[in-house]
Amino acid sequence: MLKFLKFIIPCILLVACYNNKPKIKSQKGSIDVITNIYFEASKGLDSIKSYQVSKLNYQRNEIIELVPDLEYPQFINKVYFIKDTLCLDMGTIDQAKSTIVNDNKNKWFSVYKKNNGTVFFKGIVPLYSRRKDISDTVLFQKKYKRFEISDRNSFTRYYIYETDTVFPYSLNSQIDKDYNGRLERIDSYNKREDIFVTVQLLPNKEIDSKAQDIFEFNQFVNKRSIDYEKNNTANK
Repeated sequence: MLKFLKFIIPCILLVACYNNKPKIKSQKGSIDVITNIYFEASKGLDSIKSYQVSKLNYQRNEIIELVPDLEYPQFINKVYFIKDTLCLDMGTIDQAKSTIVNDNKNKWFSVYKKNNGTVFFKGIVPLYSRRKDISDTVLFQKKYKRFEISDRNSFTRYYIYETDTVFPYSLNSQIDKDYNGRLERIDSYNKREDIFVTVQLLPNKEIDSKAQDIFEFNQFVNKRSIDYEKNNTANK
């Protein structure tokens, strides 16, 4: 099961958002990345397994990602600090609460090399030029634009919520731009395996308390560092 998840998640998850068109940037909040897997889907949707892939918490352009255990989501396996295209592995939740983000000993790496939680990638959706627009739909009291991409072995549907508000990340920036909204859901059916997979973003205005503790610790450390430099400069 975990091997299957590792195969599908990089194919459909997050890519950094770069859009030159003026938008309203959400300054603070969080988003749960949820996936539902339906086995033997042609026989019905009763055999289902749900996973929380990640919880992304952000303040302006800084993101703290909490990666839960797939089987026991109440436990956090890993914490990442993400800014622009760089990522810092903060370790466990306890280690993260005492990690200084601006420490010169930090070992940053490209978000495109991160291989668990939300997987950032570059590139366009396969067969995007062959997409077919389909009728709008309403889910959870939100209206979505939709399009579909299909081939002999699979089909995938994309759901875009029309909005001017953007987060510091996106499922796919090209789709957001083309449809003037935010891609929030992807449904994919593998005909060979008879498996139906849904990936969904659930935005929230509040930051998780664990992530808030990490943000506040680093804000406190940074303020002390700035005050110390000011005092040293004034005394010279």
